[in-house]
Amino acid sequence: MLPNDRRYQLGGLLFLISLSVFFVTSILLYGIYAYTRRGDIQSTAPMPASFLVSTVCLIVVSGLVHLATRTVRRERRGQTTLLLLASAASAVIFMGVQFYAMSEMLAGPALQGGTGKGVAGMVVVLALLHALHVAGGVIALGIVSVRSWLGHYDHERHWPVDFSAQYWHFLDVVWLCMLVLFWFTTGGFAF
Repeated sequence: MLPNDRRYQLGGLLFLISLSVFFVTSILLYGIYAYTRRGDIQSTAPMPASFLVSTVCLIVVSGLVHLATRTVRRERRGQTTLLLLASAASAVIFMGVQFYAMSEMLAGPALQGGTGKGVAGMVVVLALLHALHVAGGVIALGIVSVRSWLGHYDHERHWPVDFSAQYWHFLDVVWLCMLVLFWFTTGGFAF
């Protein structure tokens, strides 16, 4: 590994740590808020099942990027590029499903009046914050895909592909934690 790569890795680690602090505090604050609203009938409004569909998309993204970390080490540039592009496309699908789910929540009964709109509104805000980080990840995947296609990565230099995988695994963990908390603090899922 080259010395510059070690510095980039440290920068990436610090970036993920700072995002962890942001999301952990956001999730904790949401949990405290939802706990104080547990007696409100409207706060038990179910979440759209499309959140579960988007979760599958997010796991697919993470899996594809993880496979790309393996193919880049084997000098399979074309396969790596295709995996990265497929993961970016899956991430765009994730964002589309997420925005559809959030629009369902915003149009639902939980946000049409009463004190329960706070919990549903917080779910939408946290899902939107997560989706914005996904959007940043899509841009990064696009850049890494193009650089892979141009032959910038090989078995020795592949930290951007590795960091992309770490970032998407991080987004998976954050989303799964948020989804579990949403499930317990709202009315579950509407099927």
